[in-house]
Amino acid sequence: MSRYRQRAVLVGCVLAALLAAAGLFVTDYGIEPDLWLSGLALGFLAFLAAFDPWLHRRRAAGLATDDNLDAATRALAVALHTQWTEECRARGLGEDVLDLHWSSLNGRPGHSDAVVGAFRRQHRMVFLGEAGAGKSTIAMLLTIGLLDHHEGGPVPFPLSLSTWDPEAEDVRTWMTRRLYEEHPALRNTELYGSYAGDLLVEQRRVFPVLDGLDRIPAGKRAEALARINRAFPAATPLVVTSRGDEFDEAGVPVAGADVVRLHPLDHEEIAGYLRSHSDPVTAARWEPIFLHLRAEPDGRLADALSTPLAVWLAGVVYADGEPSELLDRSRFPDRRAIEDHLVDAMVAGAFGDRGVAHQARASQVWPRDKAVRWLTFLAEEMRARGITDLAWWELRRSVGRRWLALLGAVVLGSIGGFGVGWLMAYAGTPRLAPVTGLVAGLAVAVAALNASRSREPKPQLGVWRSLVVVSGVLGTAVGLVFGALYGLSAGLVVGLGLAVAVALRFALGSSAELTHPTGPKWTMARDRIAVWTGSLVLAVVFGAAAGLVFGPKQSGMVGLGLACGLMLGFTLSVLHLRWWWFTVARVWLAVRGKLPWELMVFLDDARRLGVLRQAGACYQFRHALVQERLAGARTPVRSGA
Repeated sequence: MSRYRQRAVLVGCVLAALLAAAGLFVTDYGIEPDLWLSGLALGFLAFLAAFDPWLHRRRAAGLATDDNLDAATRALAVALHTQWTEECRARGLGEDVLDLHWSSLNGRPGHSDAVVGAFRRQHRMVFLGEAGAGKSTIAMLLTIGLLDHHEGGPVPFPLSLSTWDPEAEDVRTWMTRRLYEEHPALRNTELYGSYAGDLLVEQRRVFPVLDGLDRIPAGKRAEALARINRAFPAATPLVVTSRGDEFDEAGVPVAGADVVRLHPLDHEEIAGYLRSHSDPVTAARWEPIFLHLRAEPDGRLADALSTPLAVWLAGVVYADGEPSELLDRSRFPDRRAIEDHLVDAMVAGAFGDRGVAHQARASQVWPRDKAVRWLTFLAEEMRARGITDLAWWELRRSVGRRWLALLGAVVLGSIGGFGVGWLMAYAGTPRLAPVTGLVAGLAVAVAALNASRSREPKPQLGVWRSLVVVSGVLGTAVGLVFGALYGLSAGLVVGLGLAVAVALRFALGSSAELTHPTGPKWTMARDRIAVWTGSLVLAVVFGAAAGLVFGPKQSGMVGLGLACGLMLGFTLSVLHLRWWWFTVARVWLAVRGKLPWELMVFLDDARRLGVLRQAGACYQFRHALVQERLAGARTPVRSGA
């Protein structure tokens, strides 16, 4: 739905609710409620027909056209540029970022500010380097550079290979799924047609920037590279990053790609960066380290600080400390000991300090011990599932499929059953209240169990895409039932209210903001808005219906109708939304002390504090070394869904 029609439907729904309330309770002018509600219901359906995309677009059920895909490509480029530029700033990668040097297999040198030009000459590149060498950073800088002046052509789409299992899913199917997950507005069939995301990948209007081939298990890497070569032949753009040894062991070249290896930093680059990011007093404390690096350019300390990640960690850890402790060979005998120390100190120093939280603009000061314990739990869960992307909708996997489904079904069934039984107990049929409540609760629980199965949403086709038909049919069906039980006016107000609720859900569920940069909070907000809008609408509907049946002066019954409607609206709204199952998992894990109650706030603060980073709609640890250290293992994690 276009932005104009979306806003028009929202305004129309609000006006319909206000006019219904006015006609019901303002009776001084001799307004007949039945006549008023009948006219309003017909007028509302006519209004929806005027803005129904299905009625006004003959090609609405067809595939996306070239014009649709051109519009989607332009909007996607804007969204990705905004998203990754913001993330670049959040990671502190401004103009003073360390200059990353590389050399290709043919000996041609390069550096980070020339990566865009190098890619435009070759169109296919593989970046190799050790852990922390800056592979993900250079892939991000390349993405931003290509999108800075995007004037057509394929759009770079960064993806973490840890979320792909080459034995279970084709690489282009996986890429399409991730495209829809991070940019759900591609399902807006009015603006972009049907299957827009599929066609963007099929027609190669989007090309992948594949980060972390080493995150795929060793036994699957060769097959993964073979599948990538088949899906993206030599004439199409492609970017792959990997640790060098893991790529070499796979033994499968990327067809037509320029393979480059990132160089380690030398002592002059290390000293220049740390001096430029320190005040004079702190810079003076670094001088013994610089002298040591110059004297032992091949020593353990020079080796440990040879990556941009390690230099950044050292700058953060020793902003107010004494870096000369790194010279202690007994305490730090090798590179791994130094890296582990820097990671531990960075994570611990990010929490429990009011000054650090204030400087990072975190929402609160999180207790250090608890914060480390929560992050350790997440790292262990991600390692067990073999992923580096922390998607909020995948938290449900940390609870267990059957246990989560049971918890969600019991809670929703209890809420729905209690709401129906409570309403029936005071609606003139108290004897039927227990049975009705039990039946309703079981029905909701069964529906919740069915909805707990993770499914990929599919674009609606045919008449089920029609705003007016779906709203009219559901509103009429429920209105007839209530009309038969409690009179014409009650049936009209309930039917109209349900039609308004469906129209609101339709409008809010059809995102027109493809140009909006995606993010964890934004993708979750869409689900929350749909939940609370549907809940409030049905609360007003049942409150008005109670006022009609029992009289508006019986404020207790009107309040009962509002409360029961709110509960029923909530249960019906959340059934098929990822937010509900995330909430069930979050609450259960918080009760057990595994995660904080304000999980999304904590994750956002951890990002601000430098422990996490954001990649599209997911969070990641600042680097795989951080995740591995917290998970208690420094070996590469396995891949998995």
